[in-house]
Amino acid sequence: MSLLVVGSIAFDAVRSPFGERDRMLGGSAVHFSLAASFFCDVRVAGPVGDDFGDDEYAVLADRGVNTDDIERVPGGETFFWRGHYEHDLNTAHTDDTQLGVFGDFEPKLSQPSRDAETLFLANIQPDLQRQVREQCTGARLVGLDSMNLWIDTARESLVRTIGGVDLVFLNDAEVRMLTEQPNLLQAARAVMDMGPRAVVAKQGEYGAALFTRDAFFALPAYPLETINDPTGAGDSFAGGFLGYLASEGEGAADDEGVLRRAMTYGSTMASFNVEDFGTERVRRLRREEIDERFAQFKHITSLEVVPTA
Repeated sequence: MSLLVVGSIAFDAVRSPFGERDRMLGGSAVHFSLAASFFCDVRVAGPVGDDFGDDEYAVLADRGVNTDDIERVPGGETFFWRGHYEHDLNTAHTDDTQLGVFGDFEPKLSQPSRDAETLFLANIQPDLQRQVREQCTGARLVGLDSMNLWIDTARESLVRTIGGVDLVFLNDAEVRMLTEQPNLLQAARAVMDMGPRAVVAKQGEYGAALFTRDAFFALPAYPLETINDPTGAGDSFAGGFLGYLASEGEGAADDEGVLRRAMTYGSTMASFNVEDFGTERVRRLRREEIDERFAQFKHITSLEVVPTA
């Protein structure tokens, strides 16, 4: 199944206790599409400026990501974010945001993108997410990510948009904030009452939890000795999750076992993302490494002690 992601394409400047980069490729659509590209055919849509050049296109093209619907705005500048992390890597501190061409973004999708069977609405303004959803009449499985900003400033629009998707990805605090429910299980059920069939609560270094009407599944984060930059980890998680679901074909989201494997692949992709800055680790990643870490995930989360080779 083909997969379309619509979201931000950016340049990031990041500083963490373990190093810094002054300008590197980032944005939700980039991190998502690179992760998903290991599992299925991916198309990406979003705006960039004149400063987005051949080298940046090549990062996506080298992973087979279709960039036909990247809109290059003459005379414009690509979205830019500068931030830093302290030793609590769960919290990003924003130092500067320059929307550039992203401030006037109006999604214009080609017919192949409109026909994509799986759609991910990355973290952008809810009205724009809904515009994309309404254009993508061929989508059979739709995921959505959002953030506290939109819950604060555009809650009514966000709730309306959530009503038209199948899967919602939020961190656990945002699930509670959206529903005004202090209990995460009750909050997830309240989100499903808005329309989705499942909710994924991202929990940073503690992993993620999946809620459906009939089941619950939780997974820890993969234990790592090296973490340099958590920027884009949530989008890499969603890319692995939805990319794997798309690879399993129609009806995959109705299978509890497939959903649990999707959670594991999502966590696997997020674990690779944080090992280096920006897209650096995922760009040199091999599928064999993904499958090996997936197998390690199964081992460390098993109730039975299985001898390792």
